[in-house]
Amino acid sequence: VDEIDQGYLAIGSDGEVRLRNKGGRYQLTAKRGSGLSREEGEIEVDRERFAELWPLTVGRRLHKRRHALPHGDLTIEIDVYAGDLDGLIVAEIEFPSEEDARAFDPPTWLGDEVTGDRRYLNETLATEGRPD
Repeated sequence: VDEIDQGYLAIGSDGEVRLRNKGGRYQLTAKRGSGLSREEGEIEVDRERFAELWPLTVGRRLHKRRHALPHGDLTIEIDVYAGDLDGLIVAEIEFPSEEDARAFDPPTWLGDEVTGDRRYLNETLATEGRPD
């Protein structure tokens, strides 16, 4: 189980720039695009750089616990949110290709598909809270 604190430095129609503390590992990530496939770049930052940037994420933060569940050749990442998002649970699977994603037959317990629903994007959850 990974404890994740995540905050957003920039959010816009083209993408996002986020800062993350994942169990004492600090990352700065830029994402572009939306939907099933997005471009992403990530770099490690040290604790001091993280501490400098973290205050810039006030009002755009979330905390979650990530559980990794093996499923065949894939891993289902189950995020259990805390704080204002307490009780929200979302699963995510990264696929080798869009074709693999489209061909995936999800287990029945997985629940509703929310890919492409902006209400469930972490950036939206961090700024607007729980979906209605």
